[in-house]
Amino acid sequence: MNLSRIISGTMNWGAWGVNHSSDKMSELILSAFNNGINSFDHADIYGGYTTEKTFGEAFLKTGINRENVFFISKCGIMYPCEKLPIKVKHYDYSEKHLIQSVENSLKNLKTDYLDCFLLHRPSPLMNISEISNTINYLLKENKIRSFGVSNFTVSQMEMFKGKLKISFNQINLSLTNLDSIFDGTLEYMQANNIIPMAYSPLGQYYKTDNPRLKKVVDLFSKKYNCSDDQLLISWLIKLPSGVYPVIGTTKVERINKSLGSLKIDIEKSDWFEILEASVGKRVP
Repeated sequence: MNLSRIISGTMNWGAWGVNHSSDKMSELILSAFNNGINSFDHADIYGGYTTEKTFGEAFLKTGINRENVFFISKCGIMYPCEKLPIKVKHYDYSEKHLIQSVENSLKNLKTDYLDCFLLHRPSPLMNISEISNTINYLLKENKIRSFGVSNFTVSQMEMFKGKLKISFNQINLSLTNLDSIFDGTLEYMQANNIIPMAYSPLGQYYKTDNPRLKKVVDLFSKKYNCSDDQLLISWLIKLPSGVYPVIGTTKVERINKSLGSLKIDIEKSDWFEILEASVGKRVP
C-alpha cells in the first residue's frame, strides 16, 4: 500500500487540540480518504496516550477497507501525563517497550499491522543493535510493514546501516525551517532512498512577522492562482528528495484544500526567489 503524497497528521485531533469525538474524527477520515488522502500520522503520546484509541473507534465507523489506508505511528517518548504518571520525560527504545508500544497502537487503532512505525526522537541511550533486532522481529511477524525514524540526523541514520532498512525520516521542514536542506540531511536521504515526511510544513509563516517572505509568497500565490498555504506546500514538494508533507489541520475544508498543492509546478527561478526571501540573501 502506497502512502498518499499528502499525509493527515492527527496530533491536534484529540485532547491536545480540538478534542474531536469519534464521530467527528470519522467525518474527517472519510472526507480525507474520499478526496485522495489515505495516510494518517499518529504517535502513541498524542492526546496524552488517548488519540489513537478515539481514532481507531472512528475508523471502524467509516467502513473503509483497512488495506486501502496507510497508518503511521511513532513511539519512544515517555511523556508525563495522567495516563503515564512518571516523574520526568525521557525516551525508551528497549526491546520490551518497542514491542509493547506496537501492540498498544495495534489495539488502539483496531488493526493487525502498522504500515509504518517510527522512532519518535533520537535518544542518547539508543542501543542500535537492540533496536535493529527488535524492529526486524516486528517486520518478520508482520506487526509493522516498514520502519522509519523522526528528527534523526545523518549520523544517527548512518548508525543503522547494515543492520536495518530505514524507509522514512519525519523531520521539521518548511520555508521557515530549512536546516535539513542545508545540513546534508535531504541529500543523504535521497541517496539512500529514505522518504522525508515533513511535519509542520507551513512552519512559522502565519505566526511570525516576515514582510519580505510574505510579499514574495503573495506575489507567487497570485501567479499560480493558489492560496499561500498551497504555495508553501508545493514549494516543499518541488524538492527532489520527494517530500511528503504531514498537514496538521483539523478541518475538513483545509484538508481537502491542501490537495491543490499537488497541481502546482513552481518554476525553478520562482522557487529560488521564494528561498531567497526566506533566508534573506542570495543562495551561495
